[in-house]
Amino acid sequence: MSKSTLYQYINPILTKTEMSKIDTSTVTSAPPSQAANINLADCQEDELLVNEDAIWASMRLEAQAVIKNEPVLTDFVTETVLQHNKLADAVIYRIAQRLRHADLKRDVIIDTFAEIAARDASVIDLVTKDMQAVLDRDPACQRFLEPLLYFKGFHALATQRFAHAIWNSGRSDLAFYLQSQSSKIFATDIHPAARFGSGIMLDHATGLVVGETAVIGDNCSILHGVTLGGSGKATGDRHPKIGAGVMIGAGAKVLGNIHVGNCCLIASGSVVLNDVPPQKTVAGVPAKIIGSIGAQEPAASMEQRIGPDDYSCL
Repeated sequence: MSKSTLYQYINPILTKTEMSKIDTSTVTSAPPSQAANINLADCQEDELLVNEDAIWASMRLEAQAVIKNEPVLTDFVTETVLQHNKLADAVIYRIAQRLRHADLKRDVIIDTFAEIAARDASVIDLVTKDMQAVLDRDPACQRFLEPLLYFKGFHALATQRFAHAIWNSGRSDLAFYLQSQSSKIFATDIHPAARFGSGIMLDHATGLVVGETAVIGDNCSILHGVTLGGSGKATGDRHPKIGAGVMIGAGAKVLGNIHVGNCCLIASGSVVLNDVPPQKTVAGVPAKIIGSIGAQEPAASMEQRIGPDDYSCL
C-alpha cells in the first residue's frame, strides 16, 4: 500500500487518538478520469485514494498542529483552512488569495470559482486527486496541507482547472486573465483550453509552458522547465498529446502535434519531435528511443535515472 493510503501517511504525524477521528471507510479505488480521454490500461496499478472528506479531516488536524508548533502562522492557517467547512472552500479561498489583484478582487474570484464548483463537481474532484498525487509522489511532501498552503505547482494547476471550466463556458477573456495572472504569480504559462487528466503533479512548475491544444493523460508527473508546445506557425490542433502515467523530466521540450504513449519516460533536457510508443524511454536532442521503461509507471515512481533496462534497444 502506497503513501497515498491515509493511515500510512498520517501515522508519523498524528497520535492514535487523532487518527481514530478520521473516517477511512470511504477509501475507494480511483476511477480513471475521462478529462483527457486517455486510458491507463498499459500500466495502471491498483491504487487507493482517500476521498475529499477524509483528506479534509486530516488537513484540519494538520492545521491545528501547525498553529500549535508555529503560532505566528495562526491567522494565515485559520483563514485559509480552519474557517472553512469543506475542502473545496479552502482550495478556492487559497487560490483566490494567490491570484487576487486590484483588477480582480479576491472575493470576486471566490464567488466565480464557487459558482463553477457548484455547477461542476468534477473540478474539485480533479483538484483533490491532484493533491493526492503530490502527497503520493513528492518525497518533500508529508501532509495534505502542504500543497494547499505552499506548493505553486499545485496552485497553478488548480487555477488552470477553474480557468478551463470558464473557457468551456465561453468566457474566454476571464480565462485568459486567469492564465496571465497565474503566469505572473506562479511562473507558469498554461493555456486555459489545454486538457489535463486526473492525478497530475506539477513538481516545482517554474517555467512550465502548455499550449492550447495540448492533452495530458491521467497520472502524469511533469517537472519544471517543460514545454508542451507547437512547431512552426500552424494553427488548429498543433500541440502534443501525452498519454497516461508519463514522466516528463526537467527542461524537456515536446513539440508539435505528436503523441507520447502511456507510461513513457522523457529524460530531462530532451527535445521530442516525433511520436513515442508506449512504455519507452526517450532521451537526447533530438530525442531517440533508448529502451523500454525501467519502472512500470514512471510518473508514480518519479525515477529519473536511466538504468540498464532503459538501454535495451541500443
